[in-house]
Amino acid sequence: MINPRRSPSGESTTPPRATRDRASRTFSTRWKTVIGAVVAATVLLGAAGCSASSNTNPAASASAGPVALRLSTWGNDTRLGLTQQAVDAFTKANPNITVTIENSEFGPYWDKLATNTAAKDAPDVIQMDESYIAAYGSRGALLDLKKVKSTLNLSGMNATVLDTGKVGGALVGAPVGVANYAIGVNPQILKDAGLKMPDDKTWTWDDLAKLAADVTKKLGSKGVIGMDQFGTNPVELAFWARQRGEDTFPTKGQKAISAATISSYFGYAAKLRSTGAIPAASVQVENVTGAQDANPFSKNKAAFHPLYNTQISSFGASSGSELQLLRLPAQKTGKSAKLVNKASMYWSISSGTKNSKAAAMLVNFFLNDPAANKILGTDRGIPANPAIQKKIASQLTAQGTVALAYAQSVAPDLVSPPQVTPANASGYSPAFENVSTQVMFGQTNVANGAKAVLALIKSMK
Repeated sequence: MINPRRSPSGESTTPPRATRDRASRTFSTRWKTVIGAVVAATVLLGAAGCSASSNTNPAASASAGPVALRLSTWGNDTRLGLTQQAVDAFTKANPNITVTIENSEFGPYWDKLATNTAAKDAPDVIQMDESYIAAYGSRGALLDLKKVKSTLNLSGMNATVLDTGKVGGALVGAPVGVANYAIGVNPQILKDAGLKMPDDKTWTWDDLAKLAADVTKKLGSKGVIGMDQFGTNPVELAFWARQRGEDTFPTKGQKAISAATISSYFGYAAKLRSTGAIPAASVQVENVTGAQDANPFSKNKAAFHPLYNTQISSFGASSGSELQLLRLPAQKTGKSAKLVNKASMYWSISSGTKNSKAAAMLVNFFLNDPAANKILGTDRGIPANPAIQKKIASQLTAQGTVALAYAQSVAPDLVSPPQVTPANASGYSPAFENVSTQVMFGQTNVANGAKAVLALIKSMK
């Protein structure tokens, strides 16, 4: 996700050549690296004569002697700190096990994981995203968690949520939690701008555009922007399409996304830039690899920010403000925003781990231990285990309570979620970002950008 800094209204939308080239290389290199390295990993596994789990011994005892686990995660310093606290609690209870956390920002994380997987050096426990789980799972890089069911208890999890972690019948990811896309809002900024909080049950995308532009007009001289980014995130496009009755990767009976829908999304983003509601293109791209802590929403310099509800905790910690969540706007007043529950992320175990039981113990601790979940809170998602939700509700931080309350409030209005990103489409997000960035800079027009996105989707089915 692009994390732009503030841009003064009227800044040129034509970036320096070096900036454009760097952005293009970032997106295209990430896509090629991830896909190529995962395929290479499959070849290496096959050459070694091993199946998806032949390098592991699910029955191996974690207490046979010292065990060293590697845990790969992505996220900002706030999330990393919480993860370290939970790991410390786990190792205190299991003194023969040591856990080393390997943390990265989201983009570099996948480059590193692909490279390590290809070298048969994948971490034991892997934080996995829905965009990549089918790619890794279908190629035998992830352990079927049913092989460690005597250690990893998933019986309390909602079956519908749990099934999202299956690839080809194998359960290769245990959902960490559930998340709902939303618009984060800083109420104090709206107050400072003399604006009222919108009614998120009736508001539209046009309402958001006007509010964001008004914030910039009133507070831009103080370095405050209406909304910090929009127009290059495939999650935004997916909701935009769903609200128009279409899907990016449709299943049987669903309507495929159209050029008209993609064009309208790009057109809306252009409107936001032209009115100053969001920063100029060059500012957004310069911050594409920036840390979340440096984001304007984290620094009380943006009124709105599109995000998953569970991210509000880390943004709240970074900003020191009491942030709130609003439902996504609808295309028209009275129409459904087509909100869905998404597995926020997954815990997976490498098929090549030599310590599958210890790895399963760690995942089980993260998912089922009340003390661990008190530490982790809702940053990675509202806990997927309903029993854990109840146990930690009274122990959540103020922002964690906001995330949980939001999830509960939208529950009656949720629609069926889309399928996880297909195995051949794990590079879709960075590739889409590449095309949308070109549109944003005017390197290609909206119509050609829409055609390019359609061709991209078709090539990945």
